[in-house]
Amino acid sequence: MKIKTSSLTKLTLGLMVAGTIVACNQNKTSDKSAASVTTAGAGSIVYVNQDTLLSKYDYFKDMTKRLEDKGKSAQGDVGSRQQALQREAAEYQRSANTLSADQRASTEQRLQREGQEFQQYQQNAAAQFQNEQNDEQKKLYEKVAAFMKDYAKEKGYKMILTYQKGNTTMWYGDPGLDVTADVTKRLNDAYAKDKK
Repeated sequence: MKIKTSSLTKLTLGLMVAGTIVACNQNKTSDKSAASVTTAGAGSIVYVNQDTLLSKYDYFKDMTKRLEDKGKSAQGDVGSRQQALQREAAEYQRSANTLSADQRASTEQRLQREGQEFQQYQQNAAAQFQNEQNDEQKKLYEKVAAFMKDYAKEKGYKMILTYQKGNTTMWYGDPGLDVTADVTKRLNDAYAKDKK
Protein backbone atom coordinates (compact mmCIF):
# COMPACT_ATOMS: atom_id res chain seq x y z
CA MET A 1 0.00 0.00 0.00
CA LYS A 2 1.48 3.33 -1.01
CA ILE A 3 0.67 6.55 0.89
CA LYS A 4 0.85 9.92 -0.92
CA THR A 5 3.29 12.59 0.24
CA SER A 6 1.63 14.96 2.65
CA SER A 7 0.43 18.28 1.28
CA LEU A 8 0.92 19.56 4.83
CA THR A 9 4.62 18.84 4.40
CA LYS A 10 4.62 20.93 1.24
CA LEU A 11 2.76 23.78 2.98
CA THR A 12 5.14 23.74 5.93
CA LEU A 13 8.16 23.66 3.65
CA GLY A 14 6.70 26.54 1.62
CA LEU A 15 6.18 28.57 4.78
CA MET A 16 9.74 27.95 5.91
CA VAL A 17 11.11 28.88 2.48
CA ALA A 18 9.03 32.08 2.48
CA GLY A 19 10.31 32.94 5.95
CA THR A 20 13.89 32.33 4.83
CA ILE A 21 13.42 34.51 1.77
CA VAL A 22 12.03 37.34 3.90
CA ALA A 23 14.96 37.01 6.29
CA CYS A 24 17.50 36.99 3.44
CA ASN A 25 15.94 39.97 1.67
CA GLN A 26 16.44 42.38 4.53
CA ASN A 27 17.16 45.76 3.02
CA LYS A 28 19.55 47.89 4.99
CA THR A 29 17.79 51.05 6.07
CA SER A 30 19.96 54.08 5.53
CA ASP A 31 20.31 57.05 7.86
CA LYS A 32 18.09 58.92 5.39
CA SER A 33 15.20 56.62 6.37
CA ALA A 34 15.55 57.52 10.01
CA ALA A 35 15.61 61.19 9.12
CA SER A 36 12.67 60.84 6.76
CA VAL A 37 10.14 61.11 9.58
CA THR A 38 11.11 64.72 10.03
CA THR A 39 11.68 65.60 6.35
CA ALA A 40 8.41 64.25 4.98
CA GLY A 41 5.98 67.10 5.44
CA ALA A 42 2.29 67.10 6.27
CA GLY A 43 0.12 66.18 3.31
CA SER A 44 2.91 64.08 1.84
CA ILE A 45 2.73 60.70 0.30
CA VAL A 46 5.17 58.39 2.08
CA TYR A 47 6.03 54.73 1.78
CA VAL A 48 7.02 51.77 3.91
CA ASN A 49 9.45 49.10 2.75
CA GLN A 50 7.41 45.94 3.33
CA ASP A 51 10.41 43.60 3.21
CA THR A 52 12.22 45.53 5.92
CA LEU A 53 9.09 45.95 8.01
CA LEU A 54 8.31 42.23 8.01
CA SER A 55 11.90 41.24 8.74
CA LYS A 56 12.00 43.54 11.78
CA TYR A 57 8.41 43.43 13.06
CA ASP A 58 8.34 41.28 16.20
CA TYR A 59 4.67 40.32 15.76
CA PHE A 60 5.44 38.90 12.30
CA LYS A 61 8.45 37.00 13.68
CA ASP A 62 6.32 35.52 16.48
CA MET A 63 3.51 34.69 14.05
CA THR A 64 5.93 32.91 11.73
CA LYS A 65 7.38 30.94 14.65
CA ARG A 66 3.88 29.93 15.84
CA LEU A 67 2.94 28.75 12.36
CA GLU A 68 6.21 26.85 11.93
CA ASP A 69 5.68 25.12 15.30
CA LYS A 70 2.09 24.19 14.43
CA GLY A 71 3.19 22.96 11.01
CA LYS A 72 5.96 20.80 12.48
CA SER A 73 3.60 19.40 15.10
CA ALA A 74 0.93 18.56 12.53
CA GLN A 75 3.55 17.12 10.19
CA GLY A 76 4.90 14.94 13.01
CA ASP A 77 1.42 13.69 13.86
CA VAL A 78 0.60 12.89 10.24
CA GLY A 79 4.01 11.25 9.80
CA SER A 80 3.60 8.99 12.83
CA ARG A 81 0.14 7.91 11.67
CA GLN A 82 1.52 7.22 8.21
CA GLN A 83 4.37 5.13 9.64
CA ALA A 84 1.95 3.12 11.80
CA LEU A 85 -0.20 2.41 8.76
CA GLN A 86 2.83 1.42 6.69
CA ARG A 87 4.06 -0.91 9.47
CA GLU A 88 0.64 -2.52 9.62
CA ALA A 89 0.59 -3.03 5.84
CA ALA A 90 4.12 -4.47 5.89
CA GLU A 91 3.16 -6.85 8.69
CA TYR A 92 0.17 -8.02 6.68
CA GLN A 93 2.33 -8.63 3.61
CA ARG A 94 4.75 -10.75 5.65
CA SER A 95 1.97 -12.88 7.13
CA ALA A 96 -0.44 -12.97 4.17
CA ASN A 97 0.61 -16.49 3.13
CA THR A 98 -0.23 -17.90 6.56
CA LEU A 99 -3.74 -16.39 6.68
CA SER A 100 -6.91 -17.98 5.40
CA ALA A 101 -8.71 -16.40 2.44
CA ASP A 102 -11.34 -14.89 4.76
CA GLN A 103 -8.68 -13.43 7.06
CA ARG A 104 -6.78 -11.96 4.11
CA ALA A 105 -9.97 -10.41 2.68
CA SER A 106 -11.03 -8.87 5.99
CA THR A 107 -7.49 -7.59 6.70
CA GLU A 108 -7.22 -6.06 3.22
CA GLN A 109 -10.60 -4.35 3.65
CA ARG A 110 -9.55 -3.02 7.06
CA LEU A 111 -6.22 -1.74 5.69
CA GLN A 112 -7.97 -0.12 2.75
CA ARG A 113 -10.46 1.58 5.10
CA GLU A 114 -7.65 2.74 7.38
CA GLY A 115 -5.77 4.08 4.35
CA GLN A 116 -8.79 6.08 3.27
CA GLU A 117 -9.30 7.38 6.81
CA PHE A 118 -5.64 8.40 6.91
CA GLN A 119 -5.93 10.28 3.62
CA GLN A 120 -9.00 12.10 4.95
CA TYR A 121 -7.15 12.92 8.17
CA GLN A 122 -4.18 14.19 6.17
CA GLN A 123 -6.41 16.41 4.03
CA ASN A 124 -8.22 17.75 7.11
CA ALA A 125 -4.91 18.51 8.84
CA ALA A 126 -3.65 20.39 5.77
CA ALA A 127 -6.91 22.34 5.48
CA GLN A 128 -6.85 23.21 9.18
CA PHE A 129 -3.25 24.42 8.92
CA GLN A 130 -4.13 26.50 5.84
CA ASN A 131 -7.07 28.06 7.70
CA GLU A 132 -4.85 28.91 10.68
CA GLN A 133 -2.28 30.42 8.33
CA ASN A 134 -4.98 32.51 6.61
CA ASP A 135 -6.35 33.66 9.99
CA GLU A 136 -2.87 34.71 11.14
CA GLN A 137 -2.22 36.61 7.91
CA LYS A 138 -5.59 38.34 8.20
CA LYS A 139 -4.79 39.41 11.79
CA LEU A 140 -1.40 40.71 10.63
CA TYR A 141 -2.97 42.69 7.79
CA GLU A 142 -5.69 44.17 10.02
CA LYS A 143 -3.18 45.08 12.72
CA VAL A 144 -0.84 46.86 10.29
CA ALA A 145 -3.69 48.52 8.34
CA ALA A 146 -5.24 49.92 11.54
CA PHE A 147 -1.85 51.18 12.66
CA MET A 148 -1.17 52.83 9.29
CA LYS A 149 -4.51 54.61 9.36
CA ASP A 150 -3.78 56.09 12.79
CA TYR A 151 -0.18 56.85 11.83
CA ALA A 152 -1.22 58.72 8.68
CA LYS A 153 -3.78 60.74 10.63
CA GLU A 154 -1.23 61.61 13.34
CA LYS A 155 1.44 62.67 10.81
CA GLY A 156 -0.94 64.37 8.38
CA TYR A 157 -0.07 62.05 5.51
CA LYS A 158 -2.51 61.77 2.65
CA MET A 159 -1.25 58.37 1.51
CA ILE A 160 1.09 55.63 2.71
CA LEU A 161 2.33 53.34 -0.03
CA THR A 162 4.10 50.05 0.37
CA TYR A 163 7.27 49.08 -1.42
CA GLN A 164 8.36 45.50 -1.89
CA LYS A 165 11.33 44.28 -3.90
CA GLY A 166 10.07 42.72 -7.11
CA ASN A 167 6.68 44.45 -6.86
CA THR A 168 6.41 46.87 -9.77
CA THR A 169 3.66 48.93 -8.17
CA MET A 170 6.34 51.39 -7.05
CA TRP A 171 9.62 51.57 -8.96
CA TYR A 172 11.24 54.32 -6.94
CA GLY A 173 10.64 56.36 -3.84
CA ASP A 174 12.74 59.22 -2.55
CA PRO A 175 14.50 58.00 0.61
CA GLY A 176 13.19 61.13 2.36
CA LEU A 177 9.67 59.67 2.03
CA ASP A 178 10.62 56.29 3.55
CA VAL A 179 9.02 56.04 7.02
CA THR A 180 9.80 52.33 7.51
CA ALA A 181 12.11 52.76 10.49
CA ASP A 182 9.60 54.89 12.44
CA VAL A 183 6.68 52.60 11.57
CA THR A 184 8.62 49.48 12.56
CA LYS A 185 9.68 51.01 15.88
CA ARG A 186 6.15 52.10 16.73
CA LEU A 187 4.60 48.77 15.70
CA ASN A 188 7.13 46.90 17.84
CA ASP A 189 6.47 49.23 20.80
CA ALA A 190 2.70 48.66 20.47
CA TYR A 191 3.21 44.91 20.18
CA ALA A 192 5.47 44.83 23.23
CA LYS A 193 2.69 46.55 25.23
CA ASP A 194 0.10 44.05 23.92
CA LYS A 195 2.30 41.09 24.89
CA LYS A 196 2.46 42.22 28.51
